[in-house]
Amino acid sequence: MKKSERLNDMMLFLNDKNAFQLTDIMLKYGVSRSTAIRDIKSLEEIGMPIYTERGRNGHYKVLRNRLLSPIVFNVDEMFALYFSMLTLKAYETTPFHLSIGKLKTKFERCLSAEKIEMLRKTENVFSLGYIKHYNNCEFLDIILQFTLEEKACQINYDKKGTEKTYIVQFYNISSSYGQWYVTSYNFDTKRMQVFRCDRILALKENDTFKAKKLEDIKKVADSFYDKEDVNTFEVEITSNGVDLFFKENYPSMKLQQEQERNFIRGFYHKGEERFIINYLLNYGDNIIAIKPNSLKEMLLNELDTLKKHLQNLSS
Repeated sequence: MKKSERLNDMMLFLNDKNAFQLTDIMLKYGVSRSTAIRDIKSLEEIGMPIYTERGRNGHYKVLRNRLLSPIVFNVDEMFALYFSMLTLKAYETTPFHLSIGKLKTKFERCLSAEKIEMLRKTENVFSLGYIKHYNNCEFLDIILQFTLEEKACQINYDKKGTEKTYIVQFYNISSSYGQWYVTSYNFDTKRMQVFRCDRILALKENDTFKAKKLEDIKKVADSFYDKEDVNTFEVEITSNGVDLFFKENYPSMKLQQEQERNFIRGFYHKGEERFIINYLLNYGDNIIAIKPNSLKEMLLNELDTLKKHLQNLSS
């Protein structure tokens, strides 16, 4: 391992430690005492807050603060981090208390004028596709906090214009197709339930039920996608439909290819009929066949309703 790589790894190794001894470095990296001393001195020179505790059991201490120790990145890593950061501009709300503009400025202050110019040129010719998030999610940071702290809570939720109350424990936060979602364990139904984060009207901690460990909720979440008590479907699509599938799909469905034919196979729970119909309507004439026939009939009914609606529109 080169010295630069060793120092970079060493900063990560020491960052969460309050104290360490010289032998920790020697054993971890297989270096001599003198090399370990030189490496620690190098870390101090680039700003890592290390100081020596002298005495019979002398050791090193790392000052505690909220600042991360400096980490050395190569050019490719720098570009990857920079453009990953820029994708946050797509979000109206993030669970982090930050301004993307200020974060970008702070990032660039760590770079030379030559590197900044290189980033500017790359930004002009290189674009990352993303779906813009327009809805503000007032409680996204608290949702993340309660998820990590494994807390049960009460949420007031706007469900189709009606305010409803649920006692849940958050399990997974996801971003999909311009919206933030949180998958949660519903203590009343003992099942998983997905909420759109921007529709959460109020949120507070609740001790009616004992909170669960995340690993226990994971078992419930895994069983949520079991094929018991669900409606299964199979839709054959064209090759153009395959592109549509990869642009938007969900955990309850899979694309399977057999003898140059393409099938979307999956399932939906009771009450999700509207969701699956609206999803399949996006495929239009890229649908070749549908099973079961009842799903086809629901699609036809939806199209008939839409046709009547459009015919009744004023000119």
